[in-house]
Amino acid sequence: MARNDEQQGSDEKTGRIAQIKQTYRMARRSDRWIGWITLGILLGVIALAVVVGMLLGPLWLWIIVGLPIALLASAIVFGRRAERAAYSQIEGQPGAAAAALGTLRRGWDVTPMVGANRYQDVVHRAVGRPGIVLIGEGSAAGRVANLLAQEKKRHNRVAPEMPVIEIIVGREDDQVPLPQLTRKLGKLPKNIRPAEVTELRQRLRALSISPIGIPKGPLPKGARLPKGTQLPGR
Repeated sequence: MARNDEQQGSDEKTGRIAQIKQTYRMARRSDRWIGWITLGILLGVIALAVVVGMLLGPLWLWIIVGLPIALLASAIVFGRRAERAAYSQIEGQPGAAAAALGTLRRGWDVTPMVGANRYQDVVHRAVGRPGIVLIGEGSAAGRVANLLAQEKKRHNRVAPEMPVIEIIVGREDDQVPLPQLTRKLGKLPKNIRPAEVTELRQRLRALSISPIGIPKGPLPKGARLPKGTQLPGR
């Protein structure tokens, strides 16, 4: 039994290391300084702890305190730069918003590609305490707005009393940039109770939605947002 626990712990550690390596390789494609900056933060905090320890003493205590702080600071910097790198690689590509929505915390039910047109404009749906949030992305704001309007009418027929919020992902006025999408959703007002969220999810399953696949090829290989990461400033 102890051997099984030890083996499981070893596998988890190996998996985490492999994930960090994969994230680093992905991020380095658009941020070639990520490794050096992360290392600099690590060594800088350790050096500061050593200097403070030499001045105030005892040195060993400051090293013990400084080491976990250095690891934490470097991990935070690495995670945020890796996330920005991932966003820069997928922003503007079909399905990019779906990748960002995949990093939402618990409490949200995300359904990618609930609507689309022949121009590869798409609408995703997120259901949570704010109500129904429809997120549109595409190359032409006018087309995306029309697609959102169609999806809003369709959802209103199923849940007419529930609030429906429309968001367009992009860099134009009145749009939400991809790196700020999850933070935007997190700041929306809580309009319905948790019990209503559960009921709403069940009602929306009644919608007749044809499976719509994410277009093949647009997202760079490995350009996934790091699992569990948060947007800077969130």
